[in-house]
Amino acid sequence: MSDVPDINALLRARLPAGVPLQIPPPCLVDMQGEVLEYIEGQSLRLRFPVLKRYQNPMGHMQGGFIVAALDNTLGPFSYLIAPPSVTTALNTQYLRPVPPSETHIICTAELVERTRNQLHLRGEARNGEGKVLTLCQAVCQILPAVSPG
Repeated sequence: MSDVPDINALLRARLPAGVPLQIPPPCLVDMQGEVLEYIEGQSLRLRFPVLKRYQNPMGHMQGGFIVAALDNTLGPFSYLIAPPSVTTALNTQYLRPVPPSETHIICTAELVERTRNQLHLRGEARNGEGKVLTLCQAVCQILPAVSPG
């Protein structure tokens, strides 16, 4: 997909100069997230492989890894649409399991509302057929301006 922007370059360009943040973060690299689409200020969509090491005792993708994939989508999206922030709440609803037959999940982050100090985001994880697996809502606290260190 040649029309997919390099979000790492976008993130680096939008961060205050001299602020020591790792872009991309190691957690996103480890989960092998691949950007599928970024709609400026509206949404970000990433694909994550369903790896054997993410399985719970039933063979399904463990809920914590699903949430990590969602957080690895919501986090970069929050930095693309506002100054750096931290997640203060992340509520998750699991609708369907992710069985070992799934090769990947697709996570989407969307802006619900931005206030002066907070971002209200929504996220979802879908399977390859487009069925919703997991829904989440996040609140991110925008950090005060950070001076280079």
